[in-house]
Amino acid sequence: MDRRRLGNTDFDITPIGIGAWAMGGGGWQYGWGPQDDGESVAAIYHGVDLGLNWIDTAAVYGLGHSEQVVARALKEIPRSDRPFVFTKCSLVWDEKRNVTHNLNPTSLRQELDDSLRRLQVEVIDLYQIHWPTWSGNSSKTELQEAWRTLAEQQQMGKIRYLGVSNFNASEMEWIRGFAPISSLQPPYSMLRRGIESETLPYCATHNIGVIVYSPMQSGLLSGTMTRERIAAFPADDWRRISPEFMEPNLARNLELVERLRAIGARHGSAPAEVAVAWTLRLPAVTSAIVGARRPAQIDGFLGAADFRLSKEEIEEINQALTDKCNQPSS
Repeated sequence: MDRRRLGNTDFDITPIGIGAWAMGGGGWQYGWGPQDDGESVAAIYHGVDLGLNWIDTAAVYGLGHSEQVVARALKEIPRSDRPFVFTKCSLVWDEKRNVTHNLNPTSLRQELDDSLRRLQVEVIDLYQIHWPTWSGNSSKTELQEAWRTLAEQQQMGKIRYLGVSNFNASEMEWIRGFAPISSLQPPYSMLRRGIESETLPYCATHNIGVIVYSPMQSGLLSGTMTRERIAAFPADDWRRISPEFMEPNLARNLELVERLRAIGARHGSAPAEVAVAWTLRLPAVTSAIVGARRPAQIDGFLGAADFRLSKEEIEEINQALTDKCNQPSS
């Protein structure tokens, strides 16, 4: 498996990393229903054994629980094989488990210390502002002050590199003069292509690494999703309220998966591998976060790290996406 330099860091990371969002479990606004922590830890072990060298989590995933699961796995991995650990700040919660957005410097410093404690590490490899805004607008000044605060924590040795998540080009331009932005983490899949026109070119111009999330649209493009499985989602699985998992979008999306299945079959690859490989086709994209909760799920998408779609296959997918968009809404 090859490795790619992440922006202006000295990290050479694998094209795929282990996403720990779902490992946080249920019981919060964007949970995935109950999870088996033992299986989550086993998935991390399995991914590292197969060569994946980074994990992405966030404080808010499971309201701290995902970071604790990652810490449990790290304890059993030899230091020589230890993966990079990336996490995020700015989303906080109260005793009633209500999630809010906070860029206040005092909050950010406390969040960092809490993540260090939960992860049981002395330094975080990549620390990212999770969202620039949340249910409202953050001012340019607030973002700049937040970024300066994290830069101070970096100088204190608590953070190796700083990144952002869900920022657009303008928001990155507001802050990058105060401290280098090493990476951006945006959503990107065949069903969410908004970063292609402005955000990716901006990152390429300014040597900002791009780690995309939800390349399989939260499992929808994995090839293992069915209407029956969706209907059986736990009550606290956030995907129940996602428009892409509802009609009329669902029928079109499942039809797209069958096109991906046909392309993958030519190479002995699963639709999941085609979907992830498609996001990695652009030079501006460094790597993709792929969520897993069980070891077998790692096996289902690992091949995407080395899979290369031909120009003809990329065009075939583009045509399928065009056909999908042109289908009547009812």
